[in-house]
Formats: sequence, C-alpha cells, structure tokens
Amino acid sequence: MKIGYKIATEAFSPSEVVEQAVAAERAGFDFVELSDHYHPWLEAQGHSGFTWSMLGAMAARTERIGLVTGVTCPFFRYHPAVIAQAAATVALLSDGRFTLGIGSGERLNEHVIGVPFPAVRVRHEMLREALEIIRLLWQGGYQSYDGKHLTLEDARVFDLPETLPLIPVAAGGPQAARLAAELGDGLFVTEPRADLVEAFSGAGGSGPLYCEAPLAWAPDEDTAAQALLETSRWALTGWKVMSELPNPVNFDAASATVRKEDVVEHFACGPDLSRHVQVVQSFVDAGYDHVVLMNAGPDPEGFLDFFTRELADAVRGLTPLPAAG
Repeated sequence: MKIGYKIATEAFSPSEVVEQAVAAERAGFDFVELSDHYHPWLEAQGHSGFTWSMLGAMAARTERIGLVTGVTCPFFRYHPAVIAQAAATVALLSDGRFTLGIGSGERLNEHVIGVPFPAVRVRHEMLREALEIIRLLWQGGYQSYDGKHLTLEDARVFDLPETLPLIPVAAGGPQAARLAAELGDGLFVTEPRADLVEAFSGAGGSGPLYCEAPLAWAPDEDTAAQALLETSRWALTGWKVMSELPNPVNFDAASATVRKEDVVEHFACGPDLSRHVQVVQSFVDAGYDHVVLMNAGPDPEGFLDFFTRELADAVRGLTPLPAAG
C-alpha cells in the first residue's frame, strides 16, 4: 500500500504548499496530492494558487516523492491539449514521478471562463473526449480530433517522457468508475465505497486505487473540530452539492448548519491514533491501495510529526479485515 499526503491548495499560499511537499518527503510519504482549483471552497480558506506552477517548483525541490493531481478537470478551464503538454512537462521535470489524476470538474472552478456548466452526463462525454485527445497527443506527432464537444487542430506535444504518466480517473458513481476502467489507468475516490472498486474492476479496470481519508490532527479533539468547522465543513455537503455550487459564498451558506458532532463523525479529529487508523482502515477494507491522508487540522507541521512518530507504522501494515458475518 502507498501512503500519500493531500495538500489543500485552497488553504495555504503557493510557497507554503511547496514547502509542505518538501516536508512530506522528509516525513516518508510516498506521494503528495494537490487539488487543482481556481477558487477555494470557503472564503475562510483564503488561497487558491495555480497548481501547475507549484508542481514545477515541487519537482525541482524534491527527489523521491510522487506528485499527483487530485484532480484536474481537463476540458473547461484547460483544453486537453494544454493538460497533455503540462503533464508531460511535469513528468520530465520530476524524472517520472508525476501522476495525472483527472475528473469531470466542479462548477466552483470551471464556471469562471463564462461557459455553461452542463449536466453530469454531458461532462462524462466531455471527459471521455478529453482522455482520447490526451492519449492521442501522447502518441507523438501532429494530431487532430473532431468530437461532439471538443476538437484538436494539428497539434503536437514536442517534449514527451519515455514513460508516460498514469491517468487515474475520479469517480463518484459506478458509471464514472466504468469510464475510468475503459480509458483510465486507475481510480480516484473520496469515500470508502467498495462498489466503485467493484464497478472499476468488473469493467476490466486495473491500476492504482486512490482514496482520500479525512483526518484532522490537533493536540485535542475540540481544537481539530473547530478548525474543521471554520475551513473544511464544505466536505460534508456531498458530491451533488460540491460539484454544482458556483462560489465560496454558496458553500458558506450550504454548510452553515454543519455541527461539531457532524465533523467529528466524518473526520478523525484530534490526537487519538486508533481513530485515525480506523478511518484509514475503512478505505483499506473497501479495496483501496493508495490512501491519501487528507489532514484538515490547524497544524500541518504537527500532523507530519504525528505521522512520522506514530501513524506511518500503524497504517502501512493495514490489510482488509474479514467481512462481518
């Protein structure tokens, strides 16, 4: 099993994000995962730097740790030709340490270019075409493409790595998991859902299975919970809300009724090692083998120290528990 560290680009300045990647490498993580947003989820988070610039800086500042987008939408703010070029460049700069996680996007980030944000069915069609364009360009040479939604005109990515990045695809339901199996190199989820692994593998999918485990380290549970209520309560709104609202003010309103007991139930809050392991175990039991520790607590340095001292050894050896009954 591989253990990753989620760096929320909405919660830290660009320089802090890069420094956290360097610190995560020192702490022994296998990879870091970056969100790719234009806006933060909440105004209180206060940041949202350009992920691809930070990836370049991370590639230069680190030596071993993997770099993963979690996840990029490759067909609104970006044309897939741009992502094909960007991902190839980061792969070269990082000596093959880059993985391109992609998904169908959120209105929060994609509406900024002034085009309609369509229904999920249409977004899946667009994701399919974007994947086909990226794969086409990674074959080398000049390429063109005429799709229902996207086109490519006589384009070539000149600098390609010998080994191309893997492309795990985000899925919130079985349909997207089957699309990931067909066109992707792995699966990316945010919930411990075994049915998505089953849909992916049942459709012939293979490759890394990424998941995000919700943790919030702090010296005590209350401090962690209060930090969550301030900056991360949006995570409890559910995917149907998270993909559709346009601005941080809308997420402020949609999450206004989230209570302390709600975040404590969803996140591992505080310093209790057993609770953190319990949350990670739920993803391992569901079949995921690339677990991303998403620390939403107020003290990233404290969390990294906690990981090095206690959590790393406790989670690296986890295996699926026998099913009850």
